[in-house]
Parts: sequence; C-alpha cells; structure tokens
Amino acid sequence: PRVELAWAMKAHQHAQVYFNLISSVDPKFLNLTKVDDQIYSDFRRTFRELKVDVLDPEDLKSEQAKEKWRPFCLRFEGLVEDFNYGTLLRLDCSKDYTEENTIFGE
Repeated sequence: PRVELAWAMKAHQHAQVYFNLISSVDPKFLNLTKVDDQIYSDFRRTFRELKVDVLDPEDLKSEQAKEKWRPFCLRFEGLVEDFNYGTLLRLDCSKDYTEENTIFGE
C-alpha cells in the first residue's frame, strides 16, 4: 500500500506538470521523449482496437489487458526514463481530472 501510494503521488505530480505543458503548447510541436513517434506507432500497432477518447478501465486493469501492457512498456526500458511508472489517466478526455474521471494505471 505504501509503494502504491508513493506511485500515485508521483503520478499526480507528473499529471499536473504534463497537463500544464500540453495545455500551453500545441501538441503537434511537443515531444515528451526522444522516441515519441516510436511509442505512438508501437502503441497503435499493439492496441489497434483501444478507444483512447473514452477509456474502459477493463482495457487497462484486467488480467488480459495487463498481459498486453507489460510487454509494451518493457519495450521502452532504457529508452524512456520512468518507463514503468504508474500514471493518472482521464477516462474521458473531454473532461477534467476529477476523482470520478481519473484512473491510476500501473
């Protein structure tokens, strides 16, 4: 529980920083890592059917989903700092970060 709480706190800090960043810069000019294009291509290839505008928690948290997410994240070990940290995600991208609209992905 302590480790998960620490991850959640760090994820909250990251979410605030990145939300401010993506809110102030046109995303087409924004690179968060040196391998953003590779991450996106691999993501789209691996998760072809995943709706990203409105997420279903089962697509992130189920055992079947975790079997796909783990190998995907491991591809970026050594390429992306904090490649396996948890993150806060908005379930519905058209809404703000609220308790009801946020999920912790690990």
